[in-house]
Amino acid sequence: MNKVAPVRNRHQLKNKAQDIGMYMFLVIPAILLLSFTIFYPVVKSAYTSFFDQSLLSLGKRTWNDFQNYKDIFTDFFNGEFWHAFLLSNRFAFTVVFVQLFLSIVLAIVLNENIRGKRVLRSILLMPWVIPTAVTALLWMWLYQPDYGVLNYILKTLGMKPSLWLGSVDSALTSIMIVSVWKQLPFTTTMLIAGMQSISPDFYEASSLDGASKLQNYYYITIPFLKNVIKSTTLVSIIENFKMFPLFWIMTQGGPINSTTTLAVLTYQTSFVSMDLGMGAAIGVLWIIFLVAFSRLFNRVFKENTLY
Repeated sequence: MNKVAPVRNRHQLKNKAQDIGMYMFLVIPAILLLSFTIFYPVVKSAYTSFFDQSLLSLGKRTWNDFQNYKDIFTDFFNGEFWHAFLLSNRFAFTVVFVQLFLSIVLAIVLNENIRGKRVLRSILLMPWVIPTAVTALLWMWLYQPDYGVLNYILKTLGMKPSLWLGSVDSALTSIMIVSVWKQLPFTTTMLIAGMQSISPDFYEASSLDGASKLQNYYYITIPFLKNVIKSTTLVSIIENFKMFPLFWIMTQGGPINSTTTLAVLTYQTSFVSMDLGMGAAIGVLWIIFLVAFSRLFNRVFKENTLY
C-alpha cells in the first residue's frame, strides 16, 4: 500500500509535466507571433510618439518633451484629430447599426425553409470574399459621375445625377454603403450560425402555447443571439473604426477632408507629411480609445449564459 502511493504520485507528476510541456509547445509559438506582429509594433509606435522623427531621416530622432501630444491637444476641438475622431465614430456606428439591422433580417429569411437557400447563402458570401481593394475599385466605377452605372440609372429615371465621391455631402455616405455591402455577409453568417444552434424544441413549445412567428423571434431568437450579436457588433465597430483601404483608395480623405478618418489622418501624417512622431502619437491615442471602448462595451453588455 505504501509502495503504490509513491508510484501513483510519480505517474501523476509525469502526466502533469507532459501536459505542461504540450501546453507550452502550443502556446509559445502563438505568443511569439503576437509579440512580433502586435505587441512590438504598438510599443515601438508608443516610443516613437515621444520624439521628433522624420521619414526622411529614420536614424535621427530627438526627444521633444511630449510636443506631439501637446500639439494634438492644443485647440483640441478645432483640430484635425477631433475632426477625424468624430468622422471615425460617425462612420463606424452608422455602418454597424445599418449592417446589424440588415443582417438580422437576412439571417431570419435565410434560416427559414425556403427554396434555394444554400445558393442564396453562397451568393451572399461573394462581397466578403472579394478583396477590399477590388471592392473599392468596383464601387468607384459604379459611382463614376460621367459613365457610372448608378448615375446612368438616375438619368434613366429622370433624376439628377450625383457626384457621389466628389461631393462633401455624399462622399462619406457613399463609402458607408460600400462598407455595409462588403461586411454584411460576415455578420449575417454569424447570426445564421447562432440561429441554427437554437434547439427547435423552444419553437415547438411556443407554438403549442399559441405564439406567433414575430413573438418567437422576439422572445426566443433574439435573446439566444445576444452573445453572438455582442461579439459581432464589437468586431464590426473596431473594424470600421480603423477602416483604411476603402477611404484611401476611393477618396484619400477628400473632398476637403470630408472623409479623413483617424486611420487616414495617421497615414497622411506619417507617410505624406513624413512626420513619424506625430503619426505615431495619433495612432497611440486612437488605439487607447479602442481598448477603453472595448472594455466598456464588454462591461456594459456582459455575456449572458442561457440554459
